[in-house]
Amino acid sequence: MYTIVTGAAGFIGSNLVKALNARGVSEIIAVDNLTRADKYRNLVDCEIADYLDKNEFIEAVAAGELDGAIEAVLHQGACSDTMEHDGRYMMDNNYRYSLELLDFCLDQEVPFLYASSASVYGGGRVFRESREFEAPLNVYGYSKFLFDQVVRRRLAEADFPSQVAGFRYFNVYGPREQHKGRMASVAFHFFNQYRAEGKVKLFEGCDGYGNGEQRRDFVFIDDVVKANLHFLDSGASGIYNLGSGRAQSFNDVAVATVNACRAAKGEAPLALADLRSRGIIEYIAFPEALKGKYQSYTEADVSLLRQAGYAAPFATVEEGVAKYVSNRIEA
Repeated sequence: MYTIVTGAAGFIGSNLVKALNARGVSEIIAVDNLTRADKYRNLVDCEIADYLDKNEFIEAVAAGELDGAIEAVLHQGACSDTMEHDGRYMMDNNYRYSLELLDFCLDQEVPFLYASSASVYGGGRVFRESREFEAPLNVYGYSKFLFDQVVRRRLAEADFPSQVAGFRYFNVYGPREQHKGRMASVAFHFFNQYRAEGKVKLFEGCDGYGNGEQRRDFVFIDDVVKANLHFLDSGASGIYNLGSGRAQSFNDVAVATVNACRAAKGEAPLALADLRSRGIIEYIAFPEALKGKYQSYTEADVSLLRQAGYAAPFATVEEGVAKYVSNRIEA
């Protein structure tokens, strides 16, 4: 029996594969699209049974070639570019693909755990898993939102045959995201900027926030993986926010990144004011292309996650970034 991980060469998918390996699970079929071939590096230190291109996988599912052979599907494959303007591509890749896998898993009665997104909440201020708070600002968020609505309807059916759990990821950061380019986390970009230029650049204030004071729920990849595996074990179904439950500023991420780099060189930490006065943190104009499409504040309401039995603590920005920087320096 195989465990399927889609998006397996991507950021969250490859971390899940690595964590399954740590559990002794290697009968894994890794599914992805390697048009961008550099993603393969995320799987070099992982053990898998086979790799299938996304299109090969869809054809195999449709042909019944995997019937009776699958133990669980961890569906992380998606286009996550919030600036993608090709709506037909986004809906086919994120919505229709997910729907085909959902139908397959329900028919086979195997667990289906999938990646949703906090982008479904749009510019709102309440981040609770309820329809009245959901209003995505772009077609990426809409593709995730629409699939969540299908899952809600299926979960309401009395004869629901197997586990389906969706996770609305907030701002995930950590190892194995280097292939994402401009869509990689701010921690990734701040680290690169500081190492290359000795300073980091943040957006000026917007939406009533001061320079660098926009706040997001930044969640470390290790915590995301732990939560996924907890639900795989528990069998609980539902749609859950997966964030730290704690909003922190972009300034916090910048300070944590710089000080983690300084600590690696035996240098003392510096406060935000000192970093500003020394020109290590500077602010650039807020991009016109992001106005009206930007979440200046997010903070996951993790009540449902806790009620479902997930009790583990989440790393703060300071804790998670320190681990991430250490990983990147050692790499």
